[in-house]
Amino acid sequence: MYDVFGLGNALVDIEVNVSDEFLHSNQIAKGHMTLVDSQRMHCLVESLGDEPVNRCSGGSAANTIYAAQGFGRQTAYVCKVADDTAGKFFLNTMLQAGIATNSSAVSNQGSSGQCLIMITEDAERTMNTDLGVSSALSPQDVNFDELKSSRYFYVEGYLSSSPVSTQAAIQCCQVAQAHGVKVAVSLSDPSMVEFFRQPLQDILGDGVEQLYCNEEEALAWANTDRLDVAIAELKDISPEVYITLGKAGSIAVTKNGTQEAKGLAAKAVDTTGAGDIYAGACLAARCQDATPLEAARFANFSAAHLVTLYGARLASLADYQTLLKRYT
Repeated sequence: MYDVFGLGNALVDIEVNVSDEFLHSNQIAKGHMTLVDSQRMHCLVESLGDEPVNRCSGGSAANTIYAAQGFGRQTAYVCKVADDTAGKFFLNTMLQAGIATNSSAVSNQGSSGQCLIMITEDAERTMNTDLGVSSALSPQDVNFDELKSSRYFYVEGYLSSSPVSTQAAIQCCQVAQAHGVKVAVSLSDPSMVEFFRQPLQDILGDGVEQLYCNEEEALAWANTDRLDVAIAELKDISPEVYITLGKAGSIAVTKNGTQEAKGLAAKAVDTTGAGDIYAGACLAARCQDATPLEAARFANFSAAHLVTLYGARLASLADYQTLLKRYT
């Protein structure tokens, strides 16, 4: 039924340019994602004053699924939003793109999740996230019959921060693998590896078919400063590992060895969503029977284009098709 069936947080991104001093004065860890409560989020937004902001639908796995849909795949996304303006905005964005969502996506309690994305002059993005009702995403929200008939199941490591969402991810992984659906997991952020390692390990279980991470996450997982050591450890988790290296490109690790996909020259203005579109492009390519190295090259191309723009997604679904035609 679907090429890629996704599970993840539903967030509305608030993007704003800030200085390093703003991060320092507000005690925000640069370059990382930090979970905050609604009160902290309100205070941060207030402290921005009159700085212009851009609001758009976001969430790591949601961005990946949106990219896979844009590159021509049929997708579904299971999530949780509140019955508020932000929640309606998020769902409408997904549905207008042709992405199927779960019938239980809307909750009558709480507020929808938000992510404050602070972009500094060096194009680095720093995120503070209030999950809202997204943290209540549970196994009951999943249509397992649809999952069973999909080609890939994709889940973000961010779900490891919520016990109930972790259980949803674990159950989806188990059902998917029992029915021949390939499981792909993203480690998502170094903070997930550092603070939620055990639930992340529970999601990974006895191994998955694909694993996505950046270099920092890989090194953190293996508790090493040597990438070759990290690769050796990650190979025990998955037979197909993709490690992004920023402007240097990425590495595709398979049973046939480690292959480097070189990066492309790009004038980065915002790195938000680079890893997300990388995973979406890679999944779309693999659905078309591209080799892991070919998929990594297309994913590099897609990410290199995205970082030249502001935001975690391309401006429209048609832009993904335009990008695909440029590549081919």
